Amino acid sequence: MTWQGSLLHIHIAPAASYEMEELAEAQLIAGRGIAGDRYYLGTGTYSPKPDVREVTLIEVEVLEAIAKGEPKIPGFKGMLKPEDHRRNLTTRGVPLNHLVGKRFRVGETILRAARMNFPCKYIEELLGMSGLYEGLLNRSGLNCSIEVGGIIRPGDPILPMDE
Repeated sequence: MTWQGSLLHIHIAPAASYEMEELAEAQLIAGRGIAGDRYYLGTGTYSPKPDVREVTLIEVEVLEAIAKGEPKIPGFKGMLKPEDHRRNLTTRGVPLNHLVGKRFRVGETILRAARMNFPCKYIEELLGMSGLYEGLLNRSGLNCSIEVGGIIRPGDPILPMDE
């Protein structure tokens, strides 16, 4: 599979439930996370659990599909902005669900995709959007570890490494 994507948005929050803050650039620290983010600081909702969540990604194409109510089943329709979905990085042109177990480059960093992210009812409560959980099933993003840290910025290319 050949693809090339790009990084659209970077968001962090200092603790669980805090509003996501958009960044013009971010420092990714190998084995830790994004400097200043809740999972880097150990203050995220899922921080105490043994899980790879150093950086999380979601496809903007998912947000666009949800805005149209696609797929028709479950048919959830709603406006989910990049600062709403609670993932760190919003991408375009990156087949996230196909990357589990693979390495890829984001700007000068290298990430390893650990597992697909699972939606939770918490996001429905936080945003007041009943049905969002079902709307995000099987397309809620990707949880990654950071193998090589560095600076990332919106507009950076995202490229496969293990093809």
